[in-house]
Amino acid sequence: DGTAAAIVQSERAFPGKVLGVYLARNYGQTTAMQAGFDRAQGPIVVSMDGDLQNDPADISLLLNTLERDDADVVSGWRRNRQDGAARMLVSKVANRLIGKVTGVPISDSGCSMRAYRREKLQQIRIYGEMHRFLPALLVEVGAKMIEVEVSHQPRKHGLSKYGFDRTFRVLLDLLLVKFMYKYLHRPLHFFGWLGFATMIPGGLIFIYLSVLWLAGQAIGGRPLLLVSVFLMLAGVSFIGQGLLAELLMRVLLEST
Repeated sequence: DGTAAAIVQSERAFPGKVLGVYLARNYGQTTAMQAGFDRAQGPIVVSMDGDLQNDPADISLLLNTLERDDADVVSGWRRNRQDGAARMLVSKVANRLIGKVTGVPISDSGCSMRAYRREKLQQIRIYGEMHRFLPALLVEVGAKMIEVEVSHQPRKHGLSKYGFDRTFRVLLDLLLVKFMYKYLHRPLHFFGWLGFATMIPGGLIFIYLSVLWLAGQAIGGRPLLLVSVFLMLAGVSFIGQGLLAELLMRVLLEST
């Protein structure tokens, strides 16, 4: 869409001030943002979409709010959004769902027009479709987040990449964020509950079959026997994974 050529022209026009980051292929918005964060050198980092719907004039608003309110991240809110009704409806539902799951209420999780303190960005890494969860991830590491209204322009060039497949990926990443929020430092609690939730029913079925066997009934051909063994083995496996994850987390925490 001409983005790469425009970056090259900007580098030539402003040597030493504009640095283009070129990836081997299109890895998606989240990877591109993380690559930019990794190479940013200033104390404050600003992100925005390159589809010309964000107004660069709002950068000063973000920076002023960041300093005035002593915030760590200022997230834009496209209150007067210039998109189709269907996309706005999906976005509204997604914002409420993300706020409910993460516990960080946000009006516009999909807006990339944000300003961050680099010291906070260095405490997290994003991948998948996790760029929309940046405010929540930063709040988790102690950042103060504020929202401000920003302008939004109708799309004039290119086509939106949003579709059902991206919505599905976002939901999967939301589950990952939920897990990280609640169980990152105590994975045994998560896998332990899964283990007991499968092992206890399996054990009860096994006891029931044992009573039948003691009463003289054949249980070798009963499907319940296989179900019982499967559930108990699955429970032991879940608990074992939880213990392994707990040990790995302890090693990680003690090495940092």
